[in-house]
Amino acid sequence: MPTVKFTAALNRFFPELKEGEIPGHTVAEIIAELGRRHPGLPGYLVDDQGALRHHVNIFIGDNLIRYKKTLSDPVSAGDQVFIMQALSGG
Repeated sequence: MPTVKFTAALNRFFPELKEGEIPGHTVAEIIAELGRRHPGLPGYLVDDQGALRHHVNIFIGDNLIRYKKTLSDPVSAGDQVFIMQALSGG
């Protein structure tokens, strides 16, 4: 299973969110499983059409995902997925 990691910014809204293995063969499947485990989390990551929000970046290993509208990037067992929510302000 892929291992999913998160920026600390998401812990403010989901304090129980922790790094761990999440089943899925695509980024969309991983986000769906995260939604089952943490209701409301997908709303911070994707918009109403299921596309990645502008302030969110997802990496598989060192590579930024390519399919931000469909989240169909493949994920394999052993991959590291890093979900980042950008912060703004000064």
